[in-house]
Amino acid sequence: MNQFPGVVGRKLGMTQLIAEDGTVTAVTVIEAFAVVVGKRTREKDGYDAVILGIDAVKEKHQSKAVRGAFKAKNIEPKRTQREFRCDAEYAAAKEIGQAINLDEVFEAGQFLDVAGVSIGRGFSGVVRRHKFAGSVQTHGTHEYRRHGGSIGTNMTPGRTKLGMRMCGQHGNKRVSVLSQRVAKVIADQHLVLVHGGVPGAKGGVVELRGAIKRRGGRPAK
Repeated sequence: MNQFPGVVGRKLGMTQLIAEDGTVTAVTVIEAFAVVVGKRTREKDGYDAVILGIDAVKEKHQSKAVRGAFKAKNIEPKRTQREFRCDAEYAAAKEIGQAINLDEVFEAGQFLDVAGVSIGRGFSGVVRRHKFAGSVQTHGTHEYRRHGGSIGTNMTPGRTKLGMRMCGQHGNKRVSVLSQRVAKVIADQHLVLVHGGVPGAKGGVVELRGAIKRRGGRPAK
């Protein structure tokens, strides 16, 4: 399980980062002004983790139980919360209400795993959903250009097999992109610039943490 430090933030969109040699790179800008709103301990919960929150919210928009939990901790209510597994040493170093300093978590050149909810595309056909080639475009093809073709046999087994790729709901699922490189960290503005695209629409919630399959998941401090 990935236990590298991470943060939760919002995707602001994409832009270009121009290097000193003139190289232009497409990057995704993520605002990650996260605050510690809770912790999990091995003694009480069986594992260690920190709970991070973003986006202030009015008390009237939360249930009485959630309002009471924030009041007991004497911190400002947050609309979005995410839990990040970590080691006991990292969790003990964080205090309730403490803001996460991006300089301490990420650095330029580090690899990240980015998770978010992909853009919903509604009910889609097999060409868009599964990258089917469609039918032939010549020889009198009529009304079958983007069809999926046969979905089963006539007698044996006489039914459509489970898992057959067909049209249906596309997108709006949790997607993780592994080993994305950090282009730049602007800590004073709570911004992280990540090479390439990341899942989700503008304004969507994304989770960033050190890459589990690449070296450099945790900054060398």
